[in-house]
Amino acid sequence: MPAAVALVATFVILVLCSVVWLRRRQKPLNLPPGPRGWPVIGSLGLLAGALPPHRALAALAARHGPLMHLRLGSFHIVVASSAETARLVLKTHDLAFADRPPTAMGRIIAYGYKGILQTPYGPYWRMARKLCATELFSARRVDSFEHVRAQELRALMRDMFERAGTAVQVKERLANLAMRSVLRMLAGDKWSRICGSKEGEAFLGIVDEAFAVSHSVNSVGEWLPWLGWLDVQGFIRRMKLVHKVEDRFFEKILDEHERHQEPGAGAGAGGGQSAAKADLVDVLLQLAGEQGDGPEEREARLTRDGVKAFIHDIILGGTETTATTVEWAMAELLRHPDAMAAATEELDHVVGRDRWVTEGDLPALPYLDAVLKETMRLHPVAPLLFPRRAREHTVVGGYDVPAGARVLVNVWAVARDPASWPDAPDAFRPERFLAGGAAKDVDVRGAHFELLPFGAGRRMCAAYSLAMKEVAAALGNLLHGFAWRLPDGVAPEDVSMEEFFGLSLKLKVPLVAVAEARLPAHLYTMS
Repeated sequence: MPAAVALVATFVILVLCSVVWLRRRQKPLNLPPGPRGWPVIGSLGLLAGALPPHRALAALAARHGPLMHLRLGSFHIVVASSAETARLVLKTHDLAFADRPPTAMGRIIAYGYKGILQTPYGPYWRMARKLCATELFSARRVDSFEHVRAQELRALMRDMFERAGTAVQVKERLANLAMRSVLRMLAGDKWSRICGSKEGEAFLGIVDEAFAVSHSVNSVGEWLPWLGWLDVQGFIRRMKLVHKVEDRFFEKILDEHERHQEPGAGAGAGGGQSAAKADLVDVLLQLAGEQGDGPEEREARLTRDGVKAFIHDIILGGTETTATTVEWAMAELLRHPDAMAAATEELDHVVGRDRWVTEGDLPALPYLDAVLKETMRLHPVAPLLFPRRAREHTVVGGYDVPAGARVLVNVWAVARDPASWPDAPDAFRPERFLAGGAAKDVDVRGAHFELLPFGAGRRMCAAYSLAMKEVAAALGNLLHGFAWRLPDGVAPEDVSMEEFFGLSLKLKVPLVAVAEARLPAHLYTMS
């Protein structure tokens, strides 16, 4: 027995000595500068204060530099906080950082990483990206649903007309518009009609819950995986509930579409729709049925779970983000009456007082476009984008980024960096994007790294073109159709701009405002 114990002890000592010897032989990493963390938890405590994570990271970057390293729990984190470091991450080394880190959200809610947002880099992601570019969000597909978006905007205008003169929560009306539009484009007219019903309210609630539980910055288990099984904050339990409710809803949609695709049932969902009017679920189901059986095709196969994961990502990406962006814009305009007046004057000049704003009007409305750019600069819905993961060891700006490190781009900090925005970077000034302004040539399509609301590179938001049409048309019609003011006793400087940070960045205190009709009455009641 003593001999056996001695043998085991000798083996353990040899292993430990080998590990120490190997570590000493390895060249030390030249990591970017950053704060020194505590044992085990690293710098997690620095993100647990009163500041939201994007502001806390921006404050740290101001001390340590625009390319910063932290240790959060078990992971290396590299944060880019300037236009130049964002360019290095999203363009120069885009392929090296094209992966996504594994998360509980991707595993549980996104059907094992089968959607668009969290899919790891590889054959399945390439299939998903190609599908988005050529089918789901192509210019032809987006244009084919313009009548849907216009009809839903008319419905919102009627709703606001009926509420004219009373204080309303702006985000609540916008969220209903976004959900109806997305469900009609995604699954057909029938499913949009659940909005306002008991089932619809329950589903909207579960979408809100999905946003609340899905941001990994808030989860101890994401940063300390060895504690994940405890689920001390209850995130895993809540995610499983979200998945269960969503899955039941998605199965109803798929079952109904499959019935209408059976021979003799008519083309397309809803019965009798032509292929040209097929909704996005029709497209997904058709593509899932057309895939080959080769090794690469099998690896990139769009399964039934994959279709549901796409539905989940499209709903989350197309509802909360649209409503939130327009609410931020309205809040800024109510705080800046001169900007509100300039936007309204432009709409009157271009559109006139006898019709509504259409998507065809948008290119002729530069001030409205500038308002949206300035809103997305100051209040990006995804202030840290979605984390990337280093596929391999990479040298960025002379610093080592080890394989497996999580890479964040703090677009909130980038968009307020005085080096890129020397003219009052924290001020709301849409004029900076107009002819003669310092940022007149800057756009949001991923080519200008000082303004990245949709990201850039391979993992850029695939639906940015649709998103810009939706938010611009919604904001344009709200400003054109109504004169807006704050409730009695509320001054512009009293509008709270406090942030709530989750999967999206939104107003902590919902915006409440009063709308008065400013166009002929018959326009509000027309279909």
